[in-house]
Amino acid sequence: MTWEQLLSLKRYGDAHKRLRKEQDETRLGFEVDYDRIIFSSEFRSLQDKTQVVPLSKTDFVHTRLTHSLEVSVVGRSLGRKVGQKVLEKHPYLKDVHGYQINDFGAIVAAAALAHDIGNPPFGHSGEKAIGEFFKTGEGRYFEDQLSKKEYEDLCNFEGNANGFKILTESRNGRTGGLRLSYATLGAFTKYPKESLPKKPTTHIADKKYGFFQGDKFLFEDIANELGLIKRGSEDSVSYCRHPLVYLVEAADDICYTIIDFEDGINLGLIQEEFALEYLINLVRDSIQTKTYNALKSTQDRLSYLRALAINTLINEAVEVFMKHETAILNGEFSKALLDHSKYEAQIDDIIALSIKNVYQSSEVIDKEIVGYKVINELLGIFTKSVINHLKGDISNFDKLILKVLEPNVDLDTDNIYERLLSVCFYVSKMSDSNAMLSYQKLKGNHL
Repeated sequence: MTWEQLLSLKRYGDAHKRLRKEQDETRLGFEVDYDRIIFSSEFRSLQDKTQVVPLSKTDFVHTRLTHSLEVSVVGRSLGRKVGQKVLEKHPYLKDVHGYQINDFGAIVAAAALAHDIGNPPFGHSGEKAIGEFFKTGEGRYFEDQLSKKEYEDLCNFEGNANGFKILTESRNGRTGGLRLSYATLGAFTKYPKESLPKKPTTHIADKKYGFFQGDKFLFEDIANELGLIKRGSEDSVSYCRHPLVYLVEAADDICYTIIDFEDGINLGLIQEEFALEYLINLVRDSIQTKTYNALKSTQDRLSYLRALAINTLINEAVEVFMKHETAILNGEFSKALLDHSKYEAQIDDIIALSIKNVYQSSEVIDKEIVGYKVINELLGIFTKSVINHLKGDISNFDKLILKVLEPNVDLDTDNIYERLLSVCFYVSKMSDSNAMLSYQKLKGNHL
């Protein structure tokens, strides 16, 4: 893969090639991507979507929106630092094509800003709840009516693929979705493959999938424009990652490792003395003992250690990326950047404590159970109505449900997969509170 292709400014529907050296320096194309994401309704809904603790009323706890903003800030720093080193190593990118350090930062920041935009309500349990509906619930009925890949899309509903759909789906008045640059879409797609075969290798690009069956031809167009290397067998769509994906992933890894840990402390789920000790182990090489000891409150000490930890891991990720840049460009780098970090043991200790004390806490589990119930109920009613409509056998209740769904669900298609996926798409874009409210209305508990 070559950087000049990977940094493509092309957007869906472009008739002419966009050249970097012809860009308006006051409003670069990659910066436009960031603006379009942040002003989208789908991004705004993240303010009421779970990061770790569903339906939390605690001011200190992160939502998907605050998490995404923080990941984009870390991603921008990662992109700029890598951009500086890449331009030093490949000066033709600047001298011939006009690329600048900030281009790398803008691409990674935009992709990082959008990295969770496809997540359903109630966090990762929301993804699992949608999948379970089709795998073990009422949705099993549709298995024989779908191809294996279509059914896999539903049984292992994937927030990353859903995010790609949100960013690119055409609708009336918005052809090509948000019309982001192909470079940003490439950097967004952590798993550039379709749902089957499932985990064909241990390569990190095969861990999950990145687009639904209805979107694979668009992704192939993007991959060809970017020059992504084809992987897998002849009968599967799979590509090597865009190199900047590794930076988006690192930004997310850094933030959830440190910030989810901090949320656990603020919720009282992790004891402060443990937390401070774990963070100190991570930043021993850079901590200024005199400055740290002068801090009187736990909150100030925690903020100081958090900033040091994030900066430490940013520099580490940049070093690992540049050390393996050739392998990354050749599609031969098979792990996340921080999996090669000299701080891997410290990171693992922090994550293990977060899993035990936060992710598996009774508060999180109890609310995830509620999320499962809500999503299962919504999908059961909505899918029944859209399929009854397709069969021409709708009840008066179905007619009422369809009035709710019509602006959001494609009722013109005769394709069962497209109808079912559009229902999942509709439910996935709900905020936690909106999903709860819809559930209560359908149960007759809210007028």
